[in-house]
Amino acid sequence: QVQLVESGGGLVQAGGSLRLSCAASGRTFSSNAMGWFRQAPGKEREFVAAISWNSGITYYADSVKGRFTISRDNAKNTVYLQMNSLKPEDTAVYYCAAHPLSRSLRAGVADYWGQGTQVTVSS
Repeated sequence: QVQLVESGGGLVQAGGSLRLSCAASGRTFSSNAMGWFRQAPGKEREFVAAISWNSGITYYADSVKGRFTISRDNAKNTVYLQMNSLKPEDTAVYYCAAHPLSRSLRAGVADYWGQGTQVTVSS
């Protein structure tokens, strides 16, 4: 069992930056790939980024490539999403997720989900 708790969301102006964190409980964190998803009002949840258990593989949605960076610290059971050059269209609830395979996260499949953290980007 893995429990995920996101933090770091908030209100930021366009062009600004935020760093999201996702703290995981459970001894299986380091064996799971981790990912970030987001859901904007009236839209379906979409994949944002994923990272393999050893940080050797990362995936990004085309819409965030070059602006967002996913990383993890297995010693702290934490995964991060550094978001730079934020745009109003990045406004959404951001969710952390876990699955043994990063390619499964990229396909939208996860075994565990966090409760989400709101990111609002003003123009």
